[in-house]
Amino acid sequence: MGETAAAEAAERLALMLSENGLQKATARVMAAFLFAETESVTASELAESLGISSGSVSGAIKMLSTVGLIERVPVPGSRREHYRLREGAWATLMSAKNGMLLAMLEAAEQGIETVEPGSRPAHRLTEMRDFYTFMLREIPALLDRWHAERASR
Repeated sequence: MGETAAAEAAERLALMLSENGLQKATARVMAAFLFAETESVTASELAESLGISSGSVSGAIKMLSTVGLIERVPVPGSRREHYRLREGAWATLMSAKNGMLLAMLEAAEQGIETVEPGSRPAHRLTEMRDFYTFMLREIPALLDRWHAERASR
């Protein structure tokens, strides 16, 4: 696969990510990490290669670091901060989502307490509660299976 084809694939991925809720600059930075040929990149390298401001890159790095997708890495002899896609990033991201899932479950339970039993809102909120209860129960086992599959490769 040529460099141009990879750049086009990265832009398509970034577009898909931004169409699904990620800010455009963050989506482009995420795609750049996925398609990087080097072990790590600096913020200035990202800004230059993507043609976006250093502030946009900084915000994207902060967001991607916060959710556990990228990490800062030491590079001997370099004065700049280097970042890379975290090993196991996707499982880390799903594990981090458990906090959001728990918050959604709690919101549903609180909502159920405030509505008339048997009402349409009660039905919808009960379905929401049941869904998030199921997800919280199943995700840890799914991640365990993922880790086992990766280890067997």
